[in-house]
Amino acid sequence: MSAGRLAAIYRHPVKGFTPEAVDAVTLTEGEGFPADRVYAIENGPSGFDPDAPAHVSKMKFTVLARSAVVAKLQTRFDEASGQFHITDEAGKTRAFSLRDVAGRDRLADYLASSFGEAFPGPLKVLEAPGAFRFSDHHLGHVSLLNLASVDAVSQSFGREVEASRFRMNLVFDGLSAWEEDEWAEGDILKLGEAELRVFKPTVRCRATHASPDGQGYDLDTVPLLHKHFGRNTLGLYAHVAKTGIVRVGDRLERA
Repeated sequence: MSAGRLAAIYRHPVKGFTPEAVDAVTLTEGEGFPADRVYAIENGPSGFDPDAPAHVSKMKFTVLARSAVVAKLQTRFDEASGQFHITDEAGKTRAFSLRDVAGRDRLADYLASSFGEAFPGPLKVLEAPGAFRFSDHHLGHVSLLNLASVDAVSQSFGREVEASRFRMNLVFDGLSAWEEDEWAEGDILKLGEAELRVFKPTVRCRATHASPDGQGYDLDTVPLLHKHFGRNTLGLYAHVAKTGIVRVGDRLERA
């Protein structure tokens, strides 16, 4: 195995919105990624029941797979205060509390006015109970991305393909392109103090067609993956097999 290194860590506190970089995170055995997709904006009744939480299709939420308008807003979540900060295209920033009903209702009203017909709603802010996460895959606890594979995609597509299009949690450099294809389901990867158990490749969708900086759908990522590589996957999901802290710069090793 190549000398892989953790180049970046990202969380997505509100599903579909801006990724946030962190320097370190504590991964807990059997649980999802901390502060990742803890909130989601429901676009009309989704059937989600917080008393019996179960996976709901991403297409029930305000996500890039449904409309690229989501990326026109730059967001940041303050975990300590529970404030969700949104900066619009004009540069104006507003803050909404995600920890009380009034704040969530204000956010839903603001997004409804911002998104218009793209998400007819009614919009409602949902909070994941306990360890539940609004992830795309009901068992996709943590997502991994190999930057060398993204570089290979860029070379074949004839343009830069930003790693942020893929909205992953743990991003690695130092690996060979497509080296992750050699990892079988159940393989153990050591990272920092934690261990990860390889689960499944990540199937890509229309969300990866959207420009991360709000310029709309500007790249036919999935058709091009099929054309150049005969695949619709990039990156993979894993489960936390051993609790521990992981930090940017940690080495990735295969057990």
